[in-house]
Amino acid sequence: MHGLNPQQSAAVAHCDGPLLVLAGAGSGKTRVIVEKIAHLVASGRYPAKRIAAITFTNKSAREMRERVGKRIRGDAADGLTVSTFHALGLKLLQIEHATAGLRRGFSIFDADDSLAQFKDLLPGTKPDVAQAMQQLVSRAKNAGLSPEEAAAAARSTREHEAAALYARYQARLAAFNAVDFDDLIRLPVQLLESHEDLCLGWRERIGYLLVDECQDTNDAQYRLLKALAGPKGHFTCVGDDDQSIYAWRGANPENLSQLAQDYPALTVVKLEQNYRCSNRVLRAANALIANNPHEHPKTLWSAQADGERIRVWKCRDGNHEAERVAAEIQFLQTAGKAQWNEVCVLFRGNHQSRALEKALQLLRVPYHLSGGTAFLARAEVKDALSWLRLVANPDDDAAFLRAVQSPRREVGATTLAKLSELAQHAQLPLSRAAESIGLLKQLPARAANALGGFADILRGLRADAARLPPAELVRNLNERSGLLAAVRAQCKSEQQFAMRRGNLDELADWFDGGHSLQGRGAGPGELAAQLALLTHADRDDGGNQVRLMSLHAAKGLEFRYVFIVGVDDDTLPHEASVDEGRIDEERRLLYVGITRAKERLWLSYAREAQKWGSRLRLTPSRFLDELPADELQRDGADPVADAEHKRERADAGFAAIKALLDA
Repeated sequence: MHGLNPQQSAAVAHCDGPLLVLAGAGSGKTRVIVEKIAHLVASGRYPAKRIAAITFTNKSAREMRERVGKRIRGDAADGLTVSTFHALGLKLLQIEHATAGLRRGFSIFDADDSLAQFKDLLPGTKPDVAQAMQQLVSRAKNAGLSPEEAAAAARSTREHEAAALYARYQARLAAFNAVDFDDLIRLPVQLLESHEDLCLGWRERIGYLLVDECQDTNDAQYRLLKALAGPKGHFTCVGDDDQSIYAWRGANPENLSQLAQDYPALTVVKLEQNYRCSNRVLRAANALIANNPHEHPKTLWSAQADGERIRVWKCRDGNHEAERVAAEIQFLQTAGKAQWNEVCVLFRGNHQSRALEKALQLLRVPYHLSGGTAFLARAEVKDALSWLRLVANPDDDAAFLRAVQSPRREVGATTLAKLSELAQHAQLPLSRAAESIGLLKQLPARAANALGGFADILRGLRADAARLPPAELVRNLNERSGLLAAVRAQCKSEQQFAMRRGNLDELADWFDGGHSLQGRGAGPGELAAQLALLTHADRDDGGNQVRLMSLHAAKGLEFRYVFIVGVDDDTLPHEASVDEGRIDEERRLLYVGITRAKERLWLSYAREAQKWGSRLRLTPSRFLDELPADELQRDGADPVADAEHKRERADAGFAAIKALLDA
């Protein structure tokens, strides 16, 4: 196949029986998936509408969809599914909602909505206790367990308590006609495993399945794969056990090994040629990851040059480390060696960004911190979405409680508590109770009038939903609800108002069908549910700025120049991971960071750190000793090279000052 190496060609050509593609970092796995889709369609084996490609982020799905669109011309790609696991689960639930015990227009609770329910179910407990219980329930759902199965699997008093709470929480969600994020996988698995006819229908609908980043699947996602693929295993799974870094959120890298047990006819193809990194970077990465156990060992190689040695910096403390990184980045740009956006700084924990931000600001180096306030987490956007959810689903009490106070009206906590009591007695959701004249008469006049006005707006918006396109409905909602006026009143300047109004305008734009939302002609409830699946990572574009991000967030990205800071034995590996015996995952995390670098890599650590009010001595990371010495250039090991390094940067600094004076 033109342009593919022999291993890539073998992966594309293999269409009979289950296939596992072990794709090393930078080995062109996305191209293999795109080419395989094109091959399946062109060969006539499967029409596009019977192919589903599943990945883990909306951004990856969007990029893959665009690449397939360029590869398959005309209408041959019509009906192709390229989505995340959760988007596929949502699609299945929207089609099979009745079998799942849901009504059309069900809501998706985000993490904040979910936590609010746990706090309400555990009155008088501390917030961290409610959050811990939420995490235990989430863990059970990610394992694909029902409340009853979670109770049977419980091994401790705490787990038994969590299982009982899980049952109460699910009853609450059912009353609200809602699901949470974890249910988007668990419920489809439950449906497919317990309804044979439904399962066979979905296997007919999805004839061939391609799963990217298979090492990141949790147990429920793996069961979804098995249920859809069936015993014959018409699938291609692409993964890399060396890049499994999400065990903390339920990912199970052993699923790659489980495939061979569940599908004895499994064919394994390894992609080991790397198209991203210099050979020096690859040799360091190979040496590091060789210290982990492997069922399918790989050795990455590249046809590119060796490149420069990896710099290892020993710094006095975190501030000195940040200053060195910032100065080096400034040199790279002023010397014409790099654009700002070709540079990335990686760290183990988000708190490490503070010193880096300060140092970059002092040198006026533009930067973008990934993982800032997410678009969907902005107050005005969440307010508008709560209104939209309530328009689509009157049973969504969580949406009601936010919408009725956005903007604020004469409805306080006391009124809401009384309304909740009346609604519970009448067995009505809160929004319906607010529309009941009989119930409103039992409230103080001012509060009743405020709730009546809210109900009138809601009725009007529901009428609008039946006749307006979704985007126009959202724009109308922003006006009629009073949200736009409230935002204007809160802003101290026109510039601030323009920015926040822009967020509301952008929310409406998502419903025009021009973004990643699918399903034109779908109602506002369905589109709001799709929007709930988006994260800040799906629109995190830093422009021409240096990127600052965690090692976890860097997976799937690449940069010409990469700095990894905090490579000490308290930070990387993280001390908690060492205590819990998760050293292998920490090593994989550094491996992921190293393999982001296309040309040059810097690793730095501090000798001291301020912690709990005391100065602590730090030990260089044990991982540094696992890297081949010949590939490293450590501080002080080569005085001639160090002197040349300093002279080059000094000359560049003087040149920059002279240019400034001459201007």
